Amino acid sequence: MDASPLNIDSARNLSRPVPNLTTTPPPRGSEDDLRLARACAGGDSDVFASIYDRHGERMKSIAYHQLGNVADAEDAVQETFIKLHRAAAGYNGEAAFTTWLYRILINTCYDMLRRRSRRIRETPIDDLLHAGHAANAVDDVKRMALRKLLSDLPEQRRTVFALFEIEGLSHAEIAAILDISEGNSKWILFSTKKQLQEQWKK
Repeated sequence: MDASPLNIDSARNLSRPVPNLTTTPPPRGSEDDLRLARACAGGDSDVFASIYDRHGERMKSIAYHQLGNVADAEDAVQETFIKLHRAAAGYNGEAAFTTWLYRILINTCYDMLRRRSRRIRETPIDDLLHAGHAANAVDDVKRMALRKLLSDLPEQRRTVFALFEIEGLSHAEIAAILDISEGNSKWILFSTKKQLQEQWKK
C-alpha cells in the first residue's frame, strides 16, 4: 500500500504519544432529560421532531461512518427513533439522554452490520465481484483502501475511532456511550491509530 501519510477526512495525525489515562465521571441525566424521556415514551411527535432537529445530522454522520453508505445510515437513524420510543419508559437517568440516544444508535448500527454480514455470506460471489468493480470505477483508490482498513477493525475500535476523530466527541462521552472506562477509550484510540498507521504503510 502507498506509504504516504494517512489522511482521514477530519481525523488528526495518528502519530501521538501514549495518552493520559485519567478519567472523569460520565454525566448523569438531568430532570429535563427525564421529562424528555417521558415525552418520548408518550409518543409526543413535537419532542421527536425537536430531537431529530438537534441530533439528526450527527446521528446520520455517526451511522455513516459505521455502515459506509448514506441509505443504511438513514435507515439506522430511523430505526433508532423507533427503538427510542419503545425504550424511553425505561430511561432512568443513569446517563445523559443524548448519551443514551447515541448508545441506542451504535447498537442499532452493530445489529445492521451483523445482518449485512449474514446477507453477504448468502450472496453469490459473482454479484459481489460486480459490486466491487462498480465501486472501483467511482471511488478514489486510497479512500477505498482507508475504508477497507476501518471496516476491518473490530466494532469497538472502529466506533471509538470514528466518534473521537470524526465526530469530535470527548473520551468521557465515548466511554458513557459504549459503557467502558474513559481510560479504556483513550487506550483503544491510541492502539487503533497505531494499528492503522502500520497497516497503511504496508
